[in-house]
Amino acid sequence: MFADPEALYRQTTAASRALHEKAVAVMPGGTTRTTTYFDPYPLYIERGEGCRVWDADGTERIDMLGNYTAMILGHAHPKVVEAIRKQAARGTGFAAANPIEVQLATLLCERVPSLDAVRFCNSGTEATMFAMRLARAFTGRPKIARMEGGYHGTHDYAEVSTHPAVAEAGSPDAPIARPDSMGTPDWALEQTVVLPFNNPDAAEAIIRREAGELAAVILEPIIGAGGVIPATVEFLERLRNVTRELAVLLIFDEVISFRVAPGGAQQLYGVTPDLTTLGKIIGGGLPVAAFGGRADVMELLDPRREPNIAQGGTYNGNPLGMAAGYATMTELTPDVYEDLNRKGARVCEQLTEVFASHGVAVQVNGAGSMLALHFTSAPVVDYRTMAAANKKRTRELFLGLVNHGVLMAPRAMGALSTPMAEPDIQEFIDAVDTVVAEQRPRWESES
Repeated sequence: MFADPEALYRQTTAASRALHEKAVAVMPGGTTRTTTYFDPYPLYIERGEGCRVWDADGTERIDMLGNYTAMILGHAHPKVVEAIRKQAARGTGFAAANPIEVQLATLLCERVPSLDAVRFCNSGTEATMFAMRLARAFTGRPKIARMEGGYHGTHDYAEVSTHPAVAEAGSPDAPIARPDSMGTPDWALEQTVVLPFNNPDAAEAIIRREAGELAAVILEPIIGAGGVIPATVEFLERLRNVTRELAVLLIFDEVISFRVAPGGAQQLYGVTPDLTTLGKIIGGGLPVAAFGGRADVMELLDPRREPNIAQGGTYNGNPLGMAAGYATMTELTPDVYEDLNRKGARVCEQLTEVFASHGVAVQVNGAGSMLALHFTSAPVVDYRTMAAANKKRTRELFLGLVNHGVLMAPRAMGALSTPMAEPDIQEFIDAVDTVVAEQRPRWESES
């Protein structure tokens, strides 16, 4: 008889199950965020502290996800809590600019190589939407090129070829634009050019063919939600060279990858895009995002010039989020990044050893303090290799880890936070070891 992780999950999460039964009456699927749902029902978290969270049943777990990489300092960091408390006492929103947004904007422009100027918004979706709009306005061209398997939020231009059915997605060297959901308009598909990730020759050929109508190429230099897949240096350099030659803007979506270095992945790779989008860690746990880049492009947003691109948003640059973000970013010194990345590399090495000791084929993809596990024997270097992995085993690993005190993403993605010490990391590794030992007989019987 094999261990059934779902049965144990149901037995030990009665409060989450009860909350879900109430929630489905007022929210589709019982959640307001699709990414937090998983079968048979989502976990409901009541509080977090450091690298730990407690669910509605009071069960404690190591948080190996950190709100999908956003909580780089962990939960309820004292300096972030104090910054929020002080600002909340002064007011949380005004129909005016505020001093703290100037401080955070200055810090970001000093750290990120591509940022001559920056604008704030509230989500990565908004940030990529405005970056794409800026590119179309600046170049006068309509099309946006993006990577198959990359994730840029949920607006119309972003909802294309993030997770297409491979059988319907065309050749690996010439992917076809496919809608990610119902309601994606035909024009979004017609105005989107899909490129194969980490295939410089094919990507360059497509860009050259489309150059006359192409406003920008947008990509995550390290694909995050799609499996923590780093770009090769050659791929990014080729994109930079061809886009510069053809006067196509290059946009780095660093909403997730900004956590790998003080200046983001662009600093790590030494490749500077024209525009950059940011989010996650820059808000200190509150909804803050940003987009910025070359001065001549960002100038289109200047209300002192005519014409200009309007950017509204009641909570853009809200002082509460700015205070939390500034407190977080000032804590993230180069030494902190270095220590966190060193721990991340060690975790990936230990995970590789664990799976090898059980004879289970897994690719451990890592970048800085992020990681993802893929049940496949082939290296995961792009969307097609990621999509070929065994998703059933991923789900069983995820539920097994939840049962053994660890929270990762259902797709087996994780991220470290600064409060994680060696005992926390070892506890995570031991939990993986235990779950793999439990599930290995099932997996072998299915092979």
